[in-house]
Amino acid sequence: MTGEQIYVSHAPSDLELVQELFSTVKNFPFGVHITFEALESGGSRRRLEGRLANSDVVVAVLTAASADSQWINQEIGYAVAKGIPVLPLYDDESHRSGFIDDVDGVQIDRQDPSITIFNLLSRLRSELAPLGALSVPNWYIRFPCTIPDCGHPVTLEIEQDQTKLWMRSKHGKLLTTSCARCGSTYAFEPATIGYVRRDDEGTRQRRAGRYDSSWSRS
Repeated sequence: MTGEQIYVSHAPSDLELVQELFSTVKNFPFGVHITFEALESGGSRRRLEGRLANSDVVVAVLTAASADSQWINQEIGYAVAKGIPVLPLYDDESHRSGFIDDVDGVQIDRQDPSITIFNLLSRLRSELAPLGALSVPNWYIRFPCTIPDCGHPVTLEIEQDQTKLWMRSKHGKLLTTSCARCGSTYAFEPATIGYVRRDDEGTRQRRAGRYDSSWSRS
């Protein structure tokens, strides 16, 4: 899983919602092209057309704001014509129509975005999974260690399927990975792969000290 391209088609007023839902998706090693994020950064429609044409999945964000969007309808139609999978991300079933009225998608839960992010990741894993026996692609995120003067690359391998990740989340079992250079440990929420905390050596020693102190008093 490297180099895949995801194109996100959405209405201008939904940009903040889209940025929230794709905040952790962007941590994976593939390109995420959010339409109006690119336009606000000075990108052109012609450049976006190239990104749409080269995308592996198109996510169409369908809300009341996008119901009459000419651009979104055109981008969906283009993707369907080119055989690019379209993943509807919608507020209400009524927003799915035309080319994608019978395409399974992800319903947006505005009260609990973490559910939407989990379901979005589940569908993306399914769409980007290799064919054959490898039913669970080797997903990972990579980032530089944030300890001053370290900066060593840290990788979180995600080998469990979505069902197991959801169960880990429900039981409060975080995913963890450590920096090979300084030993700092990073924890992530399993359902959303969102960053939770970093424990460096000093933090672990302080926690161990509190535990030893409470144990000696008992």
